[in-house]
Amino acid sequence: MKKVLVFLEELVEDIEFIYPYLRFKEEGFEVISAAPKVKEYKGKKGMSFVPDKSIKEVYHEEFDCVFIPGGYAPDRLRRYPEVLHIVKKHYDKGKLVAAVCHGPWVLISAKVVKGKRVTGFFAIKDDLINAGANYTGNPVEEDGNLITATDPLTMLQMTKLIVERLKS
Repeated sequence: MKKVLVFLEELVEDIEFIYPYLRFKEEGFEVISAAPKVKEYKGKKGMSFVPDKSIKEVYHEEFDCVFIPGGYAPDRLRRYPEVLHIVKKHYDKGKLVAAVCHGPWVLISAKVVKGKRVTGFFAIKDDLINAGANYTGNPVEEDGNLITATDPLTMLQMTKLIVERLKS
C-alpha cells in the first residue's frame, strides 16, 4: 500500500488540503496528515482540521509521496527544520514531492528547486526564480520526482498525475 504524507498548518488553503487528503484515501493509499501539533487548525476559508499526527511523530517514517498544500500554511511550515528535513530526505530518495500554490516556498527552503522546472502561484514566481528554479507558470509541472501546481483550480489535474505516478 502506498503511503502519503499531507502537511497541515494554520491558514492552509482549505481545498488544497482536504481534496488531496480525501482523494488519496479514496485510491486506497495510507494517508497521514501532520502538523506541528495535534490540535485544531483553521483554513483560509474557515474549515477546521485536526492532523492525524504531529510532524515529530512522522519524522522518521517513509512515504511514497509528500504533499504540501498552499495558502499561508507553507510560510509557517518552512520555519520548521523537521519539515524541511522530511521534504529533502524524500526528494533525495526519489520519492514524489508535490506542492501547490504557495507550497513551493517549502521546496525553496528545503533547497530542492535549483535547476528544476516548477510552477506555483504567480506571487511566488520571483522567489522560485531567485532560488534557481526554472519557473514555467504552467498549471501543473512535473520534473522528475517533483510535481508542482499553481492554484486550487489545478487540483484535479495535479492529483490525477500524482495518483498515476503512485500506481505506476
